[in-house]
Amino acid sequence: MEKYLELFVEETSWYNDIVLGFFLPSSWWAPLPHFFRGWLRNFVGGTLLYLITGFFWCFVIYYWKRNLYVPKDSIPSRRAMLLQIGVAMKAMPWYSALPALSEYMIELGWTKCYSRISDVGWILYIFHLAIYLVIVEFGIYWMHRELHDIKPLYKLLHATHHIYNKQNTLSPFAGLAFHPLDGILQAVPHVIALFIVPMHFTSHIILLFLEGIWTANIHDCIHGKVWPLMGAGYHTIHHTTYRHNYGHYTIWMDWMFGTLRDPDEEVEAKKM
Repeated sequence: MEKYLELFVEETSWYNDIVLGFFLPSSWWAPLPHFFRGWLRNFVGGTLLYLITGFFWCFVIYYWKRNLYVPKDSIPSRRAMLLQIGVAMKAMPWYSALPALSEYMIELGWTKCYSRISDVGWILYIFHLAIYLVIVEFGIYWMHRELHDIKPLYKLLHATHHIYNKQNTLSPFAGLAFHPLDGILQAVPHVIALFIVPMHFTSHIILLFLEGIWTANIHDCIHGKVWPLMGAGYHTIHHTTYRHNYGHYTIWMDWMFGTLRDPDEEVEAKKM
């Protein structure tokens, strides 16, 4: 068993060598304990992912394709976007602790993670991944909903994110502009799922970091109309009504629990 767990340590060490070795002098990170090297790698990688995807997507929708996807009066100001970046960057060191902790628990053998897809085969891998995503979707839906319904939690944590409540204040940079504890709580279902269903380690790490891209996407106010995804059209309604569309990747949880509001129906209602 211990030999198998070493595979996880080898993999995270490899990630550390790639990310930290490329961006930082080895004297800055090599002496650090393994856990803190992982935290630093997550911080560097998460920051780069957030800034690169954010700036690229803002350049495309607000400048290169200006007025094509977003009306002129709905484009957020530079000041609003810089404020969002500031909030996200203050929270980023704390966000980075969650994947570092999850890796630590995986390396100790506390979870149901496995190292190679060949350990279970492709059919079981896909089945495990599907169950994992359902657990994550369910968990994030209810975590997000309770952050609204429990008033002290909303006031102390989630209200930081909901100051962006109009199209001209929302941008891809708002995707990670949370109180640090709020952002961590909404990502915790990714870690809880590891104790419930067997999960491929690399896929877990990739999905955690894809959160940064997904959250940027759902805050750009562009309704992509890709069923059943909980895209920006749905999430913009959430930011303006506060009582609908709590889901993360899909509309299914909101549909099941009666909180779904369709953006196409909103447009039709306004026309009448």
